Amino acid sequence: MKCEQYRELFIDWNNNWLTRAEQADLQQHIDACPACREELAELQLVWDRLGEFKTPEPSAAMKVNFQAMLNEYKESMQAEKSWLSNVLDQFNSFWQLQPRWPLAYSLMIALVCMGGAYWFVHNSKQEQQLQALTSQVHELKQTMTLALLDNPSASERIRGVSYTGEMKHVDKQVIDALLATLNNDPNVNVRLSTLDALTRLANHPEVRQGLIQSITTQDSPLMQSAIADVMLQLQEKGSVKPFKQLLKQKNLDNGVRNKISQTINSLI
Repeated sequence: MKCEQYRELFIDWNNNWLTRAEQADLQQHIDACPACREELAELQLVWDRLGEFKTPEPSAAMKVNFQAMLNEYKESMQAEKSWLSNVLDQFNSFWQLQPRWPLAYSLMIALVCMGGAYWFVHNSKQEQQLQALTSQVHELKQTMTLALLDNPSASERIRGVSYTGEMKHVDKQVIDALLATLNNDPNVNVRLSTLDALTRLANHPEVRQGLIQSITTQDSPLMQSAIADVMLQLQEKGSVKPFKQLLKQKNLDNGVRNKISQTINSLI
């Protein structure tokens, strides 16, 4: 195996996904290859630093908005309690003036109706407030992602990419930023992290198309090999044509060439 093929195993090494035989083979190569040993050390440093990052604190504006929502909720609850107390007082007065047994059935029906109305109003308001708060958190994560993707530090850009894994959905602005990072970021580790994030978003048609278009722009053997794995995983037949174009490059790594040929055969 060549250095490029061993470097493809670095991420699996860090995640303890390799078999014992693969670990022993890679360890033997690292011991004998200073370049691969240095690159693995840099990659491990990036992952170690990622584990040290703290979750960002919400902005002051978000705290103010949340406090306002909380105060509004408390006021609405107080108003509902006051309304219910007045109604019960009126029923209590009416109870004293009427024969009790004929009124009991009607009172039970009225209380059930009031309980249902109270439950509906209470839960509807809670749901609206929760949706508003969730939306604010989502917008904060998207803003943080876009800001970190422009950071000069590679580890910070990887951190920005990782935020997309916490989002239930992403908008076009975030997808465009991820695709730009995949195609243009100078650091191969950032591009690998971005490829992994985009693979999880492959249900978006624009993401699939962006991944296909990215095939011929990648010059790193690691990225070329990784994107071949992704296309095979997604069973994306639209990638066959750009892969064939990539095979025409005279300086293409032989290991990558063989892998792409196998990928094309599997997709056809």
